[in-house]
Amino acid sequence: MNINERVIVGMGVTGLSCARYFRSLGETFSIADSRENPPGLDDFVKEFPEQTPMTGPFHDKQFCEASELVVSPGVSLKTPAVKAAIDAGVFITGDIDIFSRAASAPVVAVTGSNGKSTVVSLLGEMARHAGLHVAVGGNLDGKGARPALDLLSDKGCDLYVLELSSFQLETTHKLGAKAVAVLNISEDHMDRYDDMDAYAGAKHRIFNSCEVAIINRQEPSSYLPAKHEAVVVSIGLDSPGQDQWGLRDIDGEAYLARGEQKLLRRSEVKMPGKHNVVNALTALALGEAVGLPLEKMLETLKSFAGLPHRCEWVAQIEGVQYFNDSKGTNVGASITAIESVSELISGKIVLIAGGLDKDSDFSVMAPVLEKHVSAAVLIGQDAETLATAFRRTVPVVLAQSMSEAVLRSSELAQAGDAVLLSPACASFDMFKGYADRGEAFCNAVEDLS
Repeated sequence: MNINERVIVGMGVTGLSCARYFRSLGETFSIADSRENPPGLDDFVKEFPEQTPMTGPFHDKQFCEASELVVSPGVSLKTPAVKAAIDAGVFITGDIDIFSRAASAPVVAVTGSNGKSTVVSLLGEMARHAGLHVAVGGNLDGKGARPALDLLSDKGCDLYVLELSSFQLETTHKLGAKAVAVLNISEDHMDRYDDMDAYAGAKHRIFNSCEVAIINRQEPSSYLPAKHEAVVVSIGLDSPGQDQWGLRDIDGEAYLARGEQKLLRRSEVKMPGKHNVVNALTALALGEAVGLPLEKMLETLKSFAGLPHRCEWVAQIEGVQYFNDSKGTNVGASITAIESVSELISGKIVLIAGGLDKDSDFSVMAPVLEKHVSAAVLIGQDAETLATAFRRTVPVVLAQSMSEAVLRSSELAQAGDAVLLSPACASFDMFKGYADRGEAFCNAVEDLS
């Protein structure tokens, strides 16, 4: 690298998007990754044959002499060489920070420990149904997902809808979105943050310079810190006040409502579970903030079935229903999944969990396990960690593979029960990612029949 040159730190999907963006502007950059053979290296070399990427351990000098570090979400700001650059006064930024300065259309942004992909995808469908040219991306994964800076190549875009992680927000100074929502904050990524306050503080950076903030009345973690000024709109599963969103009981039936206005029977929302009612209300409130027509948004709620690997119904075999919640990679997500599936069955749940622990406290799952779960089948590198916490509440079985876990679960479940994959852990010990894990579960269920 040359002295005083911009350096992209991290060669994943985000790093590649930054490189494409700088090249489109004719700006110079270098790129570095601490791994000798990082994922994406071949793609980078193919796209940027004129560049020689810096791979292998970071060195303080290479970062301290940069004019700017563009830090990818997977790289902690506590990384010694990054920290040395910060201490030396080097400007630190990230892809969302750069995106926010270049976006030419209104931006809606969503963060939270759980549910953000569903809200972002639902809002995108609402905007398309209303006839807008909408670009959806950010931290969103799955088929067709795009990093934020790649969205800027869409010409004539009417609206940007971004899913943002706490890692992305760490390097975001002033997002300035039209409307934002923090859905919830539950324990996650404690291997990266000192405590929950630090994790929440990163999430709350989404509020910086926003115009409208959507909060959940039942989730104090979603509230704006006192220093922020924005129009606040609340959602919740209780009766809403004027200009707020919630549920109203009308003649014994639950309706989505805006203030006194009855909108849609809860039963007409195609996505199952009360957590998805919260997601639907959040999308409605965000959509209203950017002027989407209410009629089109409600029509979308009647047809949007949700996303794969998120409490996805897979099959019913001999009276037992099988659900794939492989995206449940933290304790809060798994608790929500267990509660949601329990609403759909008459019996109990056999839970398949385990994988790569992120320094989570699994003991907080005890109440929901005791109430809804008959047994837990545990897999993965940290299965014993979960077993230690779970054995006090439910019978535990250890399995060596997904196929064995599904087979053992089918033997434990009875007609009226459900088998739920909701791991409460990351997947990278056994799988390429949560989607690969979910597909392995679905294939194993198919093998049962």
